[in-house]
Amino acid sequence: MRALLSVANRDGISTLARELRSLDIEIFATDGTRDHLAADGVEARSVTDLTHVPPLIGGQVKTFHPAVYAGILARRDVQAQLDELAAQGIGLIDIVVVNVKPFAPAVGARMMGLDEAIEMIDVGGAALLGAAARNSAGVAAVANPLHYPAVIKDLREFGGISAELRQQLAAEAFGAVAAYHAEIAAYLNQVRGKLFPERLALVLEKVNDLPYGENPHQHAAFYRETTHRSGTLADASQLQGNAPSFNNLLDLDGAYRVARDFTSPTVAIVKHTDPVGLASADELVEAYRRALETDSVAAFGGIVGVNRELDGPTAREIAANSYEAVVAPSYDQAALGILRKKAGLEILAVPPDPTDGMRDYGIASLDFKRVAGGLLVETQDTLGVDKGQLQVVTQRRPTLDELNDLLFAWRAVRHVRSNAIVLARNGATVGIGAGQASRAVSVEIALRRAGDRAKLAVMASDAYFPFPDGIQMAAGAGVTAIIQPGGSIRDEMAIEVADRHHMAMVFTGRRHFRH
Repeated sequence: MRALLSVANRDGISTLARELRSLDIEIFATDGTRDHLAADGVEARSVTDLTHVPPLIGGQVKTFHPAVYAGILARRDVQAQLDELAAQGIGLIDIVVVNVKPFAPAVGARMMGLDEAIEMIDVGGAALLGAAARNSAGVAAVANPLHYPAVIKDLREFGGISAELRQQLAAEAFGAVAAYHAEIAAYLNQVRGKLFPERLALVLEKVNDLPYGENPHQHAAFYRETTHRSGTLADASQLQGNAPSFNNLLDLDGAYRVARDFTSPTVAIVKHTDPVGLASADELVEAYRRALETDSVAAFGGIVGVNRELDGPTAREIAANSYEAVVAPSYDQAALGILRKKAGLEILAVPPDPTDGMRDYGIASLDFKRVAGGLLVETQDTLGVDKGQLQVVTQRRPTLDELNDLLFAWRAVRHVRSNAIVLARNGATVGIGAGQASRAVSVEIALRRAGDRAKLAVMASDAYFPFPDGIQMAAGAGVTAIIQPGGSIRDEMAIEVADRHHMAMVFTGRRHFRH
């Protein structure tokens, strides 16, 4: 048997090569891999011994030769092909161990120019893997060091690599090549400013299998983008608890994304993907208290997300209640000591955002909705509104305190499912209405949850009011100011109701549906 080795990731390659040699398998290696093996005391023959041609064009052409590809592609069960190779003096290659140079992490690490990026593309490695995977009936295409032990195990037990393992390796090799080419395509599309290319390839790598999906009868797994940067749940480290479930991962992501959308110390409590409490304050513990006050009953069994290092005083109050999980950028020792006493509590830490100069490309800036037979793809919803862009449409202008609360509520409402209503006061939610077919019903729910706290609160609506009934209800409960996109054919009626109740109302001109 003969093996060809050409690896960018050299983890475990020397051990694999030693095992292959001990099994009397002849090894050929490209120059970089061969030098690495030699430094570890493992001998391998040069690919030039197969091709009788030195590496060309700066090493880009090493293996593109009939002596290599014919030896890989020849069908072992087609005697005419074997006879043809024998007539040309070409031997078979039975094991191809290749992993390509990483592309996505390198071009995403900094703002890299096109010429430099092109030089990083590994054409030869991808071609070798594709050829070996195509002929999995007789050849093992090994693209991942994690499979080295299984390859050696089969060789020792069976004197060859089982058909089952060869098929598994082929599927993974084709997947690796497809992902590699998709990452390159994503980079090139980004360079040419093509947001929605004719073919959109999604490249995801598995983080782990999940016990089940949204319901116990559904299978599930967690994948992360290969082109994304750090600062997301996909890169979080777990400090305690069982691996989060499918539903908890959704809520963890929601809680952390809501909290980190604010610059002041902020706490979000999320349940079923909607915030049930959200507050900002000078101190994190005060933000938590006020977030919990929004709806302490609904918060039971929820997820807590914070945008600061979690401290002891805040952890102590979190531990006094029942939650599924907590997610934060980091934890001080006092906080960890307190939270770890809560058996079963999942504790996750999300790494910091990247330094300036890193590049996001591919699907990092896109959102997806699944429909039968396809995907709906859109850019992510961003806030994009500041004080100077607001249009006051009522006779009364909002006070400074009202304006600050309106901006807080407007930032919060885009994280709530439509039809979304948020009532807020002093940098904290006091009532939230979410996921209703009628906007008026969402107002009713938010007001009911707020109770007396609705007095002197402000209200945010993610879209315009089709009728002024929601504004009338809010005015009756004591709400003093409203922020909404505007744009209804009945805007004048809404403005008239607000003026009648001496309310201030501002239009943003921007909608924030979250279906």
